[in-house]
Amino acid sequence: METNKADSITVIMPAYNAEKTIGEAVKSVIAQTVTDWELIVIDDGSTDNTATILTELASADSRIRFLQNEKNSGVSFTRNRAVELADGKWIAFLDSDDKWLPEKLEKQLGLLKKYPEMVVCYTASSFIDNNGKPFKYVMEAIERLDYKTLLSKNIMSCSSVMIRSDVMKLVKMPNDAMHEDYYVWLTVLREHKFAYGINEPLLIYRLCPNSKSASRIKSAKMLFNSYRAIGCNLFKTIVLVLRYTLYSIKKRRRIYNSKG
Repeated sequence: METNKADSITVIMPAYNAEKTIGEAVKSVIAQTVTDWELIVIDDGSTDNTATILTELASADSRIRFLQNEKNSGVSFTRNRAVELADGKWIAFLDSDDKWLPEKLEKQLGLLKKYPEMVVCYTASSFIDNNGKPFKYVMEAIERLDYKTLLSKNIMSCSSVMIRSDVMKLVKMPNDAMHEDYYVWLTVLREHKFAYGINEPLLIYRLCPNSKSASRIKSAKMLFNSYRAIGCNLFKTIVLVLRYTLYSIKKRRRIYNSKG
């Protein structure tokens, strides 16, 4: 599918010690039915073969811009750096251990025909384990997701999101002590009312045991910091953290119980 410059997309991918998965992630971008994209992938001080793999991939496709941080600086810094460099009208995020179905970006751009006012959209997500084996569970997307609903449960997987570039450039991801992407989606929805969802699992999300949010206690602290950062008072923050944690526990149980 050819697009015009108004539909151009910058895909942002931070990478750290991702030699086992980054090839699949990048190839899922290359396989998109939309062709007018650039991929900015930034290596955040990897100590494995991530940089070597990315150098080879970038040399084979001029749409891939490969950069390296001077030192390990965290995912928020890395994404913010890439956002500043983005040339596309839209920004799509993809983590180095996730991957997309080929029509993901095309279907998201297609939403503009139905919702020309759209500034952010996302998709449903399917899941695989660390070895790539799929689960049957799908985290569904709501067609019009509002701030209040998002406040109680984050169903916007970062790797499924496409957001207007001018909006994203105004809202920086704060720091790695919180769910930095969740903070951004809440901030955007508070001003722009809705995120529009495609209820198809166009994102394949990899569940990694060593991810930043895998620890329950660490995740709760990050949630607490996120809610406080968007202005929730202490009582509301505690209630929201408890509600979200229960939702997260139930979701994880459904995912793991659905393994084929």
